[in-house]
Amino acid sequence: MEPVDSNGQPTRVEHSPTSPLPHAEAPDAVLSRQGVEPERGLDHADARVRQAKFGANQLEQASPPPIWWRFLSQFLEPLVAILLVAAIVSGLLGDAIDGFAILAIVILNGAIGFIQQERAERALAALQRLSAPLAKALREGRLQSIPARELVPGDLITLEAGDSIPADARLIRSFGLRVQEASLTGESTPVDKDAEDVLDPRTPLGDRSNMVFMGTAVSAGTADALVVATGMATELGQIAGLLHHAEREPTPLQRRLAELGKLLIGVILAIVALIFVLHVFWGGGSLLESLLLSVSLAVSAVPEGMPAVVTLVLAIGLQRLVRRHALIRELPAVETLGSVTVICSDKTGTLTRNEMTVREVVTGSAHYHVSGAGYEPSGGFHPRIPGTDRHGDEAVDPEDRPDLLRALQIAAWCNAAQVTRHPEGGGWRVLGDPTEGALVVAARKADVEATDRAGRVLHEIPFDSERRTMSVLVRGPDDSATMYAKGAPEAILDRCDREWRHGRIEPLTPERRAEIRHVASEMAAQALRVLALADRHHPDAGHEAARREEDLIFVGMVGMIDPPRDEAREAVSLCRQAGIRPVMITGDHPVTALAIARDLGIVGDADRALTGQDLDERTDDELAELVRDVAVFARVSAEHKLRIVRAWKARGEVVAMTGDGVNDAPAIRAADIGIAMGITGTDVTREASDMVLTDDNFASIVRAVEEGRGIFDNIRKFIHYLLASNVSEVLLMLLAAVVGWPAPLTAVQLLWINLVTDGLPALALGMEPPERDIMRRPPRPPHEPVITRHGGLLILAHGALMATAGVAAFAVTYGQGDSLGHARTATFSTLAFTQLFFSFACRSRSLSLPELGLFSNPYLFGAIAVSALLQFAAVTLPPARSAFDVPAHPGEHWFYILPFALLPVTIVEVAKLLPSPRAAERSRPMPPAG
Repeated sequence: MEPVDSNGQPTRVEHSPTSPLPHAEAPDAVLSRQGVEPERGLDHADARVRQAKFGANQLEQASPPPIWWRFLSQFLEPLVAILLVAAIVSGLLGDAIDGFAILAIVILNGAIGFIQQERAERALAALQRLSAPLAKALREGRLQSIPARELVPGDLITLEAGDSIPADARLIRSFGLRVQEASLTGESTPVDKDAEDVLDPRTPLGDRSNMVFMGTAVSAGTADALVVATGMATELGQIAGLLHHAEREPTPLQRRLAELGKLLIGVILAIVALIFVLHVFWGGGSLLESLLLSVSLAVSAVPEGMPAVVTLVLAIGLQRLVRRHALIRELPAVETLGSVTVICSDKTGTLTRNEMTVREVVTGSAHYHVSGAGYEPSGGFHPRIPGTDRHGDEAVDPEDRPDLLRALQIAAWCNAAQVTRHPEGGGWRVLGDPTEGALVVAARKADVEATDRAGRVLHEIPFDSERRTMSVLVRGPDDSATMYAKGAPEAILDRCDREWRHGRIEPLTPERRAEIRHVASEMAAQALRVLALADRHHPDAGHEAARREEDLIFVGMVGMIDPPRDEAREAVSLCRQAGIRPVMITGDHPVTALAIARDLGIVGDADRALTGQDLDERTDDELAELVRDVAVFARVSAEHKLRIVRAWKARGEVVAMTGDGVNDAPAIRAADIGIAMGITGTDVTREASDMVLTDDNFASIVRAVEEGRGIFDNIRKFIHYLLASNVSEVLLMLLAAVVGWPAPLTAVQLLWINLVTDGLPALALGMEPPERDIMRRPPRPPHEPVITRHGGLLILAHGALMATAGVAAFAVTYGQGDSLGHARTATFSTLAFTQLFFSFACRSRSLSLPELGLFSNPYLFGAIAVSALLQFAAVTLPPARSAFDVPAHPGEHWFYILPFALLPVTIVEVAKLLPSPRAAERSRPMPPAG
């Protein structure tokens, strides 16, 4: 019988196979109870069985509104409801065909809006799935990244600084682990954790120092942990219960469009009310007919489909960004992308390839060149020929070089990366940090490996940007221990008082310190990333002094090559054309940073780099003045990065900031666009970001800016098209009412034009590829309205131009004595085709159709073809003519319908070819940024 609580509900123990509570047992006991081997983890078959038993590792959410309600909501707008009522009344009073036609068009229009919204929601949901978190789990003896939702009780997971904890887990091993549990307990400061603690079963949640919980994050240290609860069985799941279905917050653009829509509704209703009064005054029909016509015009003129199209275009744009290796996590970031003026980027892996290879090893007794490439552990160590910069062809045996062997032992042990053969063939791969992977490969070239690392590492002090050092304490024989340390040369030197030379320990004199620093600078000038290595033996592994990073013995340095990305050079050049300032921010040596920056074109030969120490000597106001003249910041900490971002923002710039470490999160949050690395970035950094680079490539940031500009451009294009088309309908009906003409279009004809011209062409304009000059324009001011004053005047002008075509068609036919039915038919076709042809002119404000390429947007051609066929069918097929009150169409009418319809687009296209100050300004290349 299942255990139950006082309310008769199954207790939490039912969801987890660990009983008694895991925090009250030692790590070995918990592993044994789960039947898990600590060096192997779960088998895939066992994991599948547990997944079927315990379910997916995710919190349940309440269901969204049912599909029938989402469809019905399309018809709950007040104007649509009034129109439906008027159509029903019209049908009951005898005009059944008109009433039925109006109902059919309204339902069809609602169905199209519903489909667009559903497509947009599905697209955005698919993008959310792409950003689902991963977890590092030990399965069948191999550490591998798997979707966090696939974790099961019994999985062994590895945690490090910056990781979001994917499930409730019992710590098995931990080194300096601190966890931020504010999301669960409300405690604002990180909590210390220790795997060795065994607690009372009644220990409160916030005091369980040997447990980690879903929804919290590692702020420092490393650990291995055993998953004991997943999904709704976690502490977070127990607290949360069913999560409410989260309504997506509208973006600033969507809010501005909603405000614009309210303004348009007010203006349109006022004009439509005037038209209604004039129709009644001139006796243009019965009161019901005038009401039906006026409400139909209002429904047609209000761009009710605009929000759905905006959402769909945003979703399509986001999918295009994914194909270009940029995953947007927050929709407003799409709008901000087009306004970016400064991109602050890390160097390693973003501007460089992040394909680290150890090229040089320097010890107190010799300087070695390391052969071999990539992550394959094959190659040799070639000593430099004395008195030259050349290395010998013959490799030496590290066993005969005690200083070299010691350096490689530190490289192997002071490390958390693994180098393995790719399971699908094709070479070697690194699991973990590429820099550490390069050190493992160098060590393995000398057959040096850290065997039984999990059993022999007693303590670990993880790397952080303040200390710029990482250390591990490794158990030796007779309860002794050796500390291995690596880090920035100056940071390691500050902790050393002796050095190894020729296998002996010697004092580290001021002259030798200066010599080591000089060698480090020479290596950095060759664009090598330089790390220093040190160690220290202690006879008592349990002594507190054994764990301190002090009194170390300097062993040597390694220089790693990480060549610049070829595509980064082009991206930097494109940034400058686009008025965007590229800035390098790195923890590397300033000489290394400048060498890479000059190679990429970020700085010139005369430019300098500022270091973190330089920043410490300046106030925030001084820094805000200084940043405009500096493009490289080196040896900086997380606090420095935050100050740099704030300094640029204080100058009114729109800043994009990249980062990968947990300490980068504050700067990423402070930036206008926070960008996390998808490959090397931590979970905390990704959660803080607006955008994730799936390839960690600087060029992808620039491509994302280009797409962001294009997306916003496209939104403006279809808004211009929709509003200009609606203005043409209102002006046509208003002019006819003012001069006393009969209505040039019936209610059903107005609704039909709105249906066939608004939907497909507007959506196709939203899929327009970015214009070729889009990255030669200045960044868009962030607070610039969607419709500027100039844009609003153009909408009115283009709407008047299209209305003139409709007026001309009505005047020619009605003035020549044709019946009102024939005149309305000519106007009906003219206005519909005028709007369809006009969509070609909306593809660009400055480039003509031949310049854009006639077929560069095939979606628009398809949309116009489908809409034109529907319109042609409406005026030629007998059943349709009856529904739209269209008499048999005289063939000669087409001889002026088509010229009238082509006239507005022709005038707009010819105007683009004429010189204008605005066009000249847009075509002028941008001056170099900064």
